[in-house]
Amino acid sequence: MKYFWMAFAFLLFISCKEDYTLKPLGQVRLEYPDPLYRTFESDCKFQFDYSDLAEKRDKDNPCWFILHYPSMKANIYLTYFPVNGMEDLAEKIKDSEKFVHEQTVKASYIAPREFVFEEKKVYGTLFELGGESAINLQFHATDSLQNLLSGSVYFSAPPQYDSLQPAIQYLKRDLIHLIETLEWK
Repeated sequence: MKYFWMAFAFLLFISCKEDYTLKPLGQVRLEYPDPLYRTFESDCKFQFDYSDLAEKRDKDNPCWFILHYPSMKANIYLTYFPVNGMEDLAEKIKDSEKFVHEQTVKASYIAPREFVFEEKKVYGTLFELGGESAINLQFHATDSLQNLLSGSVYFSAPPQYDSLQPAIQYLKRDLIHLIETLEWK
């Protein structure tokens, strides 16, 4: 028994010669496949292309929809408004932009990007919000006469901007494609 304890002590002594260093916590690398797009069709006054990673879900109001991305735990809430004149359009756009600017409490920046597609009569703005705001992307698009479509991206996860960045960039690309393919009926 004496030799057992000596051998144990010897092994313990020689096994602890290397310095132990803490390793940083690893981050999950989020990668998503290149999107394949399909046409969003409904009885509403618009159509566009959206990613095959998204599932179309109806909401209670007619022409309000959710594009649900289960792999990202994300939703794009789409809201359609008929427009009754320029004053009504200006008020609806003002409300949409007010919603974006209310996020400045948590957002570290707001970067707008305007879109103008004269041939299709599609005019819009995509807002990217940085930081830990409730929404990371919001847009509105109109024909400036009768139609307004707005959308917001929400995640079913705590708003940790750095962790969500790959999903935000994927959804940003999808929203840009949505706006570029938007057509009024």
